[in-house]
Amino acid sequence: MKRMIPAFGLSAALALTLAACGGDATNETPSTDGGDTTAEEMTDEPVTLTLAGWSLNTTPEFQVLADSFSEAYPNVTVEVAEYGDGDDYDTQMIADLAAGVAPDIYVQKNLKNFFTYADGQQLLDISDVVSGLDPATGGVDFYQMDGTSYAVPYRQDSWLLYYNKDLFAEAGIDEPDGTWTWDDYVETSKALSDELDVKGSYQHSWQSVVQGFALAQSDGAALDSGDYSYLAPFYERSLDLQDAKAQESFGTVTTNSLSYQAQFGTQEAAMLPMGTWYVATLIAQQENGEAEDFEWGMAPIPQVDSSTTGTDATPVTFGDPTGLGINPAIDEDKVAAAKAFLAFAAGEGGADALAGIGITPALLSDTVVDTYFSLDGVPTDELSAFAFSTHDTRPENPVAETTAVVQNILGDAHSAIMSESDSVDDALAEASDRAANEAGIG
Repeated sequence: MKRMIPAFGLSAALALTLAACGGDATNETPSTDGGDTTAEEMTDEPVTLTLAGWSLNTTPEFQVLADSFSEAYPNVTVEVAEYGDGDDYDTQMIADLAAGVAPDIYVQKNLKNFFTYADGQQLLDISDVVSGLDPATGGVDFYQMDGTSYAVPYRQDSWLLYYNKDLFAEAGIDEPDGTWTWDDYVETSKALSDELDVKGSYQHSWQSVVQGFALAQSDGAALDSGDYSYLAPFYERSLDLQDAKAQESFGTVTTNSLSYQAQFGTQEAAMLPMGTWYVATLIAQQENGEAEDFEWGMAPIPQVDSSTTGTDATPVTFGDPTGLGINPAIDEDKVAAAKAFLAFAAGEGGADALAGIGITPALLSDTVVDTYFSLDGVPTDELSAFAFSTHDTRPENPVAETTAVVQNILGDAHSAIMSESDSVDDALAEASDRAANEAGIG
């Protein structure tokens, strides 16, 4: 997740607003049997669809999908409606859904609020579209509730490890080889810091940089368990790196509003755990001079133990998909076209279009990966290709009624631990108590 929207107030607003405006607006959906049936149901009459997006000047994926779809279906025009800069996307969407003026198709920015949209009957049942998708499409199951699909993933970012090849060479330290555990990462980060005048690694301030990996990689970990002790070893490693000055302190990152793009792009840190969305940003910034010119690569994110390391295994990481759903208040004569758009966006056509601009699509077929790695500036070494295309990506925000509340609680625990205002054990114990009191779990 790139940004955390304040969860508790938003969750409550969603629940109240969607319960008030849901239900009667739901349309009957055409009966289909998957495949390309949604396209076959379309008529030759001109159709105009509206699609929600944000920060259109700097986020080209929405217009690219709209234009690519219209090329394939010339009778359909897709107009992109801008919703601010993305930070208040859900707040604006809630208001427009309540007012009956929301776009025909809108984005599920992450999984945190998906439950409330679907539970509030503000997403059309699109199980027929999902049944026709390529089985290799990542994140499909994350948009299901009680066996019904309410959105399709069109992009699936996963977290991996970026590293500066030039700094590794300068330090005389071996580059990542795909076999690293977190202990290897900590040891190498310290060694790099000792040999260089920069930090060995950079950990951004988001809770996901610690908690996302812990949830994905720890046996038995669950947000709705009320037991957050699985987070402890991940925080102990982060604090160890911070205390060893192998990464910037949490206080420095937050007080000085440091950005991960600047820290890695200007070679202030040799390694960076971050999502695949950063590939396109780093390439663009090296082209325009915001980032310095250096050779970099991608490696699988470090693992808890050696059982999932090496290029003959599948590394475990995390990342929420980004999805598309249909407003149930859509005109009935537009439903077939809207479903065809979703099938296109989640399929080979949309995936190839997104890969062509450096966006990580949900479908990573061989053709799509080839398109992605043909872009100027993308590392072409074998480990980078492996890290990008091979992983078991688990959700940061598992779909559940309590997810948004729990994530807000764990966000407070993250700040307390990383600022060292509370011990790891005390902060996690308080989080468990709050989860029991505020979310009724544990």
